[in-house]
Amino acid sequence: MALSLSPALLGGVSLAMASCLGFAVQAQSTTPQPAQVQPAPVPPQPALAEIPALQATAPSPDAPDPSLSPECRVPGSKLYTLAKLKAVKKALREHRAVQVLTIGSNSGGLGTAATYPVRLEDALTRSLPDIEVTVESRGVSGEIAFGAAERLRNQVAEIEPDLVVWQVGGNDALARVDIEDFSQSLAETVAWIKSHGIDVVLVDPQYTASLAKDDYYRQFVQAIQKVAEREQVPLVQRYEAMRYLATRAISALKGDTAQSGAGFRLADLGYRCMAEHVTRAITVSLLQPDVAPVPVTPVPAN
Repeated sequence: MALSLSPALLGGVSLAMASCLGFAVQAQSTTPQPAQVQPAPVPPQPALAEIPALQATAPSPDAPDPSLSPECRVPGSKLYTLAKLKAVKKALREHRAVQVLTIGSNSGGLGTAATYPVRLEDALTRSLPDIEVTVESRGVSGEIAFGAAERLRNQVAEIEPDLVVWQVGGNDALARVDIEDFSQSLAETVAWIKSHGIDVVLVDPQYTASLAKDDYYRQFVQAIQKVAEREQVPLVQRYEAMRYLATRAISALKGDTAQSGAGFRLADLGYRCMAEHVTRAITVSLLQPDVAPVPVTPVPAN
């Protein structure tokens, strides 16, 4: 569904409707009217039109997102949770380059420069035309969240990113890190990044049929969701998205041989689609209004 009205314009429409309604009530009654509670003035909101580079539209949450490649299409409700990205939006308004730092598992590392990081940079550049996007990948294979947090402080000072994309949790689950320690380290690091005016997007662990049987692994997926919600940062639900794609692929095929083939393609798609999924979570999050619309107090009927 395309957003054809900006939040500011929608706020203006609401106020205009309230004003018109108040006039009509006054015209139909000669009795004195009690003082009406006036809605708080709506602070000026930057319209999406002020960000010419942003051309995203909000998809239906329950239908596969048609903006994604056919083999990567996942409903928004299974792909991401959204939050504001103030630093990236500020860069777009100022029409300056957007610097992205990817950290976490080996899919964000320098050794895979021909895959995920380059694909992410290409996908973001296509989604944000006329804006230079640079992705610096500093993931380390096998690294757990605590180790990444330690390195992150130096990397932020070096790269000065607008956005950190952190794929996290898989190595911690496999290493049987204490979940409470993991959650605390992740939350503290996310809060530290945000305190420096930098946006954060979290990416939870990948899905496989065997890992789905591991209750401890699934607890990490849930822990990341809670941190993202508490810290109000977007989350790419990679685990849920891959499970959706796997279920769809298996349903389209029959027999043991076909299921084996579906598993092979899932591994391929898991990395190939990840750049599209992260990009989609970023661009749709940029549609979040900077200020929540102020509710208009209804005028009591006579």
